[in-house]
Amino acid sequence: METDAWMIYGAYGYTGKLVVEEALARGHRPLLAGRDPERLEAVAAAFGLPFRVLDLRDANALTGALLGRRLVLHCAGPFSRTSAPMVEACLRAGVHYVDITGEIPVFEAIFARDEEARRRRVALLPGAGFDVVPSDCLARYVADRCPGATSLEFFIDAGSSTSAGTARSMLEAVPEGGRVRRGGRLVPFPLGQGGRTVRFAHGERRTLPIPWGDLATAYRSTGIPDITTYMAAPPGAESALKLLGGLLQKALASERIRAAFDRIAADLARPPDAAQRRSGRTGFYARAADGSGHVAEAWLETPEAYALTAMSTVRIVERLLAGAYAGALTPSLAFGADFVLEIPGTRRRDAL
Repeated sequence: METDAWMIYGAYGYTGKLVVEEALARGHRPLLAGRDPERLEAVAAAFGLPFRVLDLRDANALTGALLGRRLVLHCAGPFSRTSAPMVEACLRAGVHYVDITGEIPVFEAIFARDEEARRRRVALLPGAGFDVVPSDCLARYVADRCPGATSLEFFIDAGSSTSAGTARSMLEAVPEGGRVRRGGRLVPFPLGQGGRTVRFAHGERRTLPIPWGDLATAYRSTGIPDITTYMAAPPGAESALKLLGGLLQKALASERIRAAFDRIAADLARPPDAAQRRSGRTGFYARAADGSGHVAEAWLETPEAYALTAMSTVRIVERLLAGAYAGALTPSLAFGADFVLEIPGTRRRDAL
């Protein structure tokens, strides 16, 4: 792949650096970019790659930096704050856009630009990492095996600690509260309610409904009108959310309080180290039903979440650069339900 064919924005974050390592391992030499000159220069020097300091608030400089390139992989969250200017610049410059968001409003905003992206022959593909490659591909898989499905339930056991960037993105979503999709529409759902005990490949876990990105992406990929997404919860989380979820939601609606929590989250974040990324596993279970007794279900096991993100994002970049893609896409719409199986260490099962 020619040097500078694509750019990684946010290359000095925890996930960004993992993506850079994976890109180099697969023979790429992307341009690195970000707004912090010292951190960016340090990462570029460590990997021997070119870099460019860019502030997302400078629309002209951002668009100019994209001219002559073919794709941007956007790794700088929270994406609710950062994605819009980069998407706009990519559309103006005719450059493909890929990110690693899991934020529902970001997915919805990008999907709304599908027609424009098709007209400009630009691919917009948000959610190219752990959010939401495995879940989107598994949702598409069970939906294809249950034609006419009206409900989709999706369960995740991440089993991983989080980076500061992930923690910040999670805090951004709390004021919106719980969400489910019913009748094709996103509707509120009380935090801590609706817990389910389900069987993953590695055993049973208690799970709680959460507003996962598949409420947007799986709906776009499958058209199933009723979707609920669940995450395995630690002991005590269910009762704590039932008791305090509403108060936490109201408190974090304050920008000042959210900023304080953001600083605390950044200080407490302990992302997985190299050994944990190598040994960690994540589990998924999806169930589609058509309301008349026809059910399709499947299980998926993948590498640790951050390791998977590095592998999946670079493979998506390669696919987009090698093909003719346009429009606002999900991973499974672009590459099919089996795309996730290209990630080393991934296994899908139809029964346990």
